[in-house]
Amino acid sequence: MSGHTYEQAIYEKYRAVWSEAEELLSVSQLLPRTAARCGDKVALTAPNRDVSYTQWWQYVCSVAAKLKAAGVKKGDRVMLYLSNSPEFYGAYFAVWHLGAIVVPLNVYLHEKEMAGIIEDATPRLIVTTQEMAKKLPAVAPELVFALKEVWWNESELAQASEKPALFKADDTAVILYTSGTTGVPKGVMLSSRNVLTNALQVLARFSSIAKPDDNERFFSVLPLFHVFAQNTCMWLPVLLGATVIIVPRIDRRAILDGLAQEPTMFFGFPALYGLLVLMKTAPLDQVRLFISGADALPDKIRAAFALVYGRKICSGYGLTEASPVIAVDGVNEDAPTNMVGQPLMGVTCQIRDENGEALATGEIGTLWVKGDNVMKGYYKAKKQTSAVLVDGWLNTGDMACFDHDGDLAICGRSKDLIISKGFNIYPQEVENTLLKHPAVIKAAVMGKEEKSVGQIPVAFVAIRPGATVDESQISSFCKQNLAPYKVPRSITCLQDLPMTATGKIDKKQLLQ
Repeated sequence: MSGHTYEQAIYEKYRAVWSEAEELLSVSQLLPRTAARCGDKVALTAPNRDVSYTQWWQYVCSVAAKLKAAGVKKGDRVMLYLSNSPEFYGAYFAVWHLGAIVVPLNVYLHEKEMAGIIEDATPRLIVTTQEMAKKLPAVAPELVFALKEVWWNESELAQASEKPALFKADDTAVILYTSGTTGVPKGVMLSSRNVLTNALQVLARFSSIAKPDDNERFFSVLPLFHVFAQNTCMWLPVLLGATVIIVPRIDRRAILDGLAQEPTMFFGFPALYGLLVLMKTAPLDQVRLFISGADALPDKIRAAFALVYGRKICSGYGLTEASPVIAVDGVNEDAPTNMVGQPLMGVTCQIRDENGEALATGEIGTLWVKGDNVMKGYYKAKKQTSAVLVDGWLNTGDMACFDHDGDLAICGRSKDLIISKGFNIYPQEVENTLLKHPAVIKAAVMGKEEKSVGQIPVAFVAIRPGATVDESQISSFCKQNLAPYKVPRSITCLQDLPMTATGKIDKKQLLQ
């Protein structure tokens, strides 16, 4: 059976398990069905505690009862302001148990940024802990619902007495606010169908790569407010009935403690893999599958990871508006990392020019995608929604092309495209070249407006500690590897580059 045929068979098999009358189940049925099947099996493991599927489900029912008593009802928006913890997992599914909408809040935002999102989302409650509540902006006290942090005591657990409220397929289940690195954050509305579809699509692709089963141990270190983490470290493990290793924060000690629990599935963004390279001796032998997402994976990091650990990182691609995964490459480790494989089962892609016309294989244009994983739209933003959703097709805003094998290559954001004297310059290509210099550990390339000539490419690079190199040497390196029009007109060397909470370089901050 070919890889593609096998993937389709797996997708159809699991879809049948999680469907009734050919319609996908409600997301609120995910956990109780798995808890009934897996019972005493460890579902969540965190520092100093393990939580079985039964305990998790009982806690969900207990929290749901308290949220209901506080006025939460079906269709309400409930915000989660929680770090990576069993409390996040419990509160998330408790909100779904009531048929309410989960709105995770980025815990690294400034108070003013949080205030804007809270005002836009108008949540019924903000679920947090007493300690984290101190970091919230000034909100009405009745909005704040503080969880007890020691919730695994038997006296705190409730028996499952009520059946979960059911979401219709197109009911909004999650609202995820984008990072806002290029503007005001927008709330991406994902339906129950979006969530389950993409989780099943990802499971089918991973099955064609590594054949995961319920013995897997998922490494949950990515911030759980991010959709990539929710898909791969929440929805997917519950589908399988697997175990999740919760890592409370991204630092060396916490990562090593989590790795001591012997994960088999590891999901990260490029900067996290860069950290593992610097650590050099992280115990990764038990991991069967490494996936990189949330940002473009530089060739330099993949090559260094392979050199240090002798292991392969699979490149993935997606965006929040697609729930989020669109493609994952698990086959050709020799291809450039911007090659992200074929689209997932049920995802249709098209490359279009600026007039909306489809382009031929090999031609670069804007990537449009269609499928049951594509969002409903932006919350309270019809104009912004209609700008990117047309006849069921989503304009990703990314430049891409297909090769003759049907594999997708991502060339960068269309709004990041630099047009200099009529030439198209793709920042990702220049950044990858900069990262090949032995002294460069991070790189960001952007277009800067110059009155007399229009846009010119400029670069910011982070230099490896102890390296002695200047801008002119790096510029000379670029001239040896790039066409003249692609060479940055200015290169600024810094000790480090500003990063977002999800591991992306914050280009907006660099240009301020």
